[in-house]
Amino acid sequence: MDAAKSVTPGAVSHILANPSPSDAAGAPELVVQVVDLKPLGGTSRFSFIASDGKDKIKAMLPAKFAAEVQSGNLQNLGLIRILDYTCNSVPNNEKALIITKCEVASQALDAEIRSEAKKEEEPAIVLKPPNAPPVVLKPKQEVKSASQIVNEQRGNAAPAARLAMTRRVHPLISLNPYQGNWVIKVRVTNKGNLRTYKNARGEGCVFNVELTDEDGTQIQATMFNEAAKKFYSMFELGKVYYVSKGSLRIANKQFKTVQNDYEMTLNENAVVEEAEGETFIPQVQFNFVKIDQLGSYVNGRELIDVVGVVQSVSPTLSVRRKFDNETIPKRDIVVADDSGKTVSVSLWNDLATTTGQELLDMVDSSPIIAIKSLRVSDFQGVSLSTVGKSTLLVNPDLPEAQNLKLWYDSEGKGTSMAPIGADMGAARAGGLRSMYSDRVFLSHITSDPNMGQEKPVFFSLNAIISHIKPDQNMWYRACKTCNKKVTEAVEGGYWCEGCNKNDAQCSLRYIMVIKVSDPTGEAWVSVFNEHAEKIIGCSADELDRIRREEGDDSYVLKLKEATWVPHLFRVSVAQHEYMNERRQRITVRTEAPVDYAAESKYLLEEIAKLTAC
Repeated sequence: MDAAKSVTPGAVSHILANPSPSDAAGAPELVVQVVDLKPLGGTSRFSFIASDGKDKIKAMLPAKFAAEVQSGNLQNLGLIRILDYTCNSVPNNEKALIITKCEVASQALDAEIRSEAKKEEEPAIVLKPPNAPPVVLKPKQEVKSASQIVNEQRGNAAPAARLAMTRRVHPLISLNPYQGNWVIKVRVTNKGNLRTYKNARGEGCVFNVELTDEDGTQIQATMFNEAAKKFYSMFELGKVYYVSKGSLRIANKQFKTVQNDYEMTLNENAVVEEAEGETFIPQVQFNFVKIDQLGSYVNGRELIDVVGVVQSVSPTLSVRRKFDNETIPKRDIVVADDSGKTVSVSLWNDLATTTGQELLDMVDSSPIIAIKSLRVSDFQGVSLSTVGKSTLLVNPDLPEAQNLKLWYDSEGKGTSMAPIGADMGAARAGGLRSMYSDRVFLSHITSDPNMGQEKPVFFSLNAIISHIKPDQNMWYRACKTCNKKVTEAVEGGYWCEGCNKNDAQCSLRYIMVIKVSDPTGEAWVSVFNEHAEKIIGCSADELDRIRREEGDDSYVLKLKEATWVPHLFRVSVAQHEYMNERRQRITVRTEAPVDYAAESKYLLEEIAKLTAC
C-alpha cells in the first residue's frame, strides 16, 4: 500500500497510553482510518471508530468539523491525521477519543485497513509507515514537571499563570460527567442576576453564567447558596477565567440556554481564577433568528437572539409586578430586519432605563442592535421580551450587523415593513407560514397526546366549526389601553395592574373554545379576541349587548350562525398543566375564510405529487 495512504501502526495504543498529551506539537504523527462515520443523535457532531489496522477506539468529531464531513472532504474509510485530542473514560471502563484538531490525510479508501498476522511483541512501540525506516519511540527521559519549571522560572507568577502552566487546558467539547480532573479556560459571555428562591427544603440563592472557550463551545454553569455568594462578584462579564473542580450533568432541556448536552455546577470548593491579559476567547456568541421565523418559538422555553434596525423607541413606563407588587421600568422598541418584518421588543429594568435611553437619543440614526436571550410570546401576535440574563449590544462589530446596515442603507430604509403579528390574511403570524404549508388533518394532532411537549409546534388546518358552547365564559374584562385583565375597584371603576390606574370603563375581549371538525375527527381549540371577532361576526361588547337587550335566544342564534362554516386555521399545539395533569392545548394563531381558488390549486398540486411517485 502507498505509504501516503497508510495508518500509523500502534496509533490507538499510543493514544490510550497518553490520554491527555501535554504538548500536541511534540506528539508523533498519528494517522488513523475513519470507520463507521455517522451523525451523533441529531446534532452536528459525528461519531466513528478510529482504527490503526490492528486496534480500534470509539471517537467523536465536534460540531466544528461538520462542514468538513458535509462537504465530503472528511469521508468514511478516509484517513485523518490527529493533531490534538483528549481520551476520556466513559461507563463500562471504556474509552472515548475526542478529536479537537485534525486534518484530512486521504479521501475514502476502497476498504478498511486490516493488519497482517500478529508479529511478536517488541519492547518499544514502532510508529512507521510500511517500507520506511522504523522510528522507535525511546523510553521517556526524566523531565521536570510543569510546576517545577514554573517555580524555577516564574516563581512570582500570578495564580492563574501557574494554573495555566502546570495543568493542561481542556476544550469544553471534551468534558463529560465521568471525567475527573480538568481545567478549562473560558470567557464569561453572559451573567445572570443573583436570585433568591424558596422551596420545601428551605431558602437560598442561585445565579448562572454562560462560559465560552476559544473554539466557540459554550456551557452554562450554575452556583447555589455559598458558591453563588462567593463567585457572583468574582465572575465579570467579558473577562477570561481558568475554572476547575466543577461537576457536570446532563443538561435540563427546560432551562438550558446554550447548545450543550451538559451543564456545569460549581460549589464553594471550585477553583476560579482570572486569566489576565487573555483576549482570544470569543466574545458573546449569537445564534440569530430572522424576525419572520419567530413563529415557531412562540411561548416556547427556548430563548432566541435577534439582530435588527431600531425603528422606534417608546418612553419608559412603570409596570407593577403581580407576585410582589413591585414597580419596575419597561420600555418598548420596534426593530426590523431584512426579512421585511418588524417586531416589538420589551426592555425591562436596567436595559429599559440605561440602554433604552441611549437608543431613544440615537433612534433617528437607525442604530443596529443585537440582543441575546429573548423570550418569544404571542402578545400582539408575536412579540419579544428581555429576561434577567439578556444582553444588548448597540452597533456591534458583527458580520450580521454590518450586512444588515448595508441592506438598510441601500434599500431597507425605503421598504414598507409590516409587523410580524399584523393581519396578513392567509399568510400571517402564528407560525409565519402560508395556510397551505404543514397542512394536516385533525387526527394527526389528536392521535399524539405528547405532541408539543418540548416547544409548540405549528400546523395548518381546513376545518368546519361544529359547535360553540353558549354557557362558557366567552370573554374577560380588559383595559382599553393595554388590553390586560382588569378588576372591579372598591370605589368604582376598573383597576388595571399593567397601567397602574383606575378607569371608569373597560372593554370585553373574547377568550373562548370552539369545536372544529374535519373528515378525520374533531377537537376543541382555544380562540382569542382578534380571531373570535371574525368567527362570530361582532365584537365581544356587541355580543354582550345582544345577550342583555335581546335575550338568550338571540345570543344563541348568533353563535349558531357561526357554526358549520369552513375556515382555514393556523394552530399551535403545546402542553399545559391542569389539575396536576398534562393536557394538549390547540390554539388558533391565524384564521381566514377558505379561498376556493387557492384551495383548488393546493389540492391539484398535492394530487400531482401523488401521481409523480
